[in-house]
Amino acid sequence: MALFSSLTPVFIAIICVLIAVIMKKTNGEKEKHDTKSKPPSRPWVDEDLKDGTDHPLEEEGDEEWQGLEENVAHVPFAGERYSEAEMIKRSQTFYELLNKRRSVRFLSDEPVPREVIDNVIRTAGTAPSGAHTEPWTFVVVQDPDLKHKIREIVEEEEEINYKKRMGDRWVNDLKRLRTNWIKEYLDTAPYLILIFKQVYGRLPNGKKKTHYYNEISVSIACGILLAALQNAGLYTVTSTPLNCGPQLRVLLQRPANEKLLLLLPVGYPKKDATVPALTRKPLEDIMVLM
Repeated sequence: MALFSSLTPVFIAIICVLIAVIMKKTNGEKEKHDTKSKPPSRPWVDEDLKDGTDHPLEEEGDEEWQGLEENVAHVPFAGERYSEAEMIKRSQTFYELLNKRRSVRFLSDEPVPREVIDNVIRTAGTAPSGAHTEPWTFVVVQDPDLKHKIREIVEEEEEINYKKRMGDRWVNDLKRLRTNWIKEYLDTAPYLILIFKQVYGRLPNGKKKTHYYNEISVSIACGILLAALQNAGLYTVTSTPLNCGPQLRVLLQRPANEKLLLLLPVGYPKKDATVPALTRKPLEDIMVLM
């Protein structure tokens, strides 16, 4: 009995050590798991551009189903039908036109007919959208003072992006393209087109209306807009002004449900404009036939 009593403190100490080791191991595994499950830090990601499809909306009554008509009339459709030879010719011609598209950062201040801008925006507005919600707003800026204010906002944030947010890898990848935070084309281009995605809409009664797949829908419209500009003989550079969205939204007096997705300076190239000598991936690298 005396021996047991003398050994009791030793047993307690051993048990305490074992408990501490087990707890330390458990916490270590938990931290390791948390590290693995935690997404990598990406300071260059623009939080303002997150898709708003999940945006919490007020409950709508059945009688107010998104403010849309329950029964939309369907009408006969007769699409264009070409011969195989004409299809091949048209597809080849369109490819050759679009293959000439380049991102041009040296734009002239030569005036562009306003009607052309109206037409290319109309063309972009033909894009498909989730449940036909058409969740896009195209803000066309031609006022010189307003263009310069946009440039000031963009250049201020872009300098921070290049020096702090984007990281060495991204900045080094851009060196061969000779880009930096100086955006002279925002002043010289006769038009700036800022494309906003509407993360939700508004019903006549003020309640929120879901805009399904709003970012994908607006991205498709942007692609059509680029094709329309190329078709009209106008040039641009796809500018995604990182972390400028909120300031530009306020400057342009856009509502809170609109998020800036893309900024396009539009015009003719300067006579001495240059572009990088890039090549495109061949068909076999971008297409899989099964």
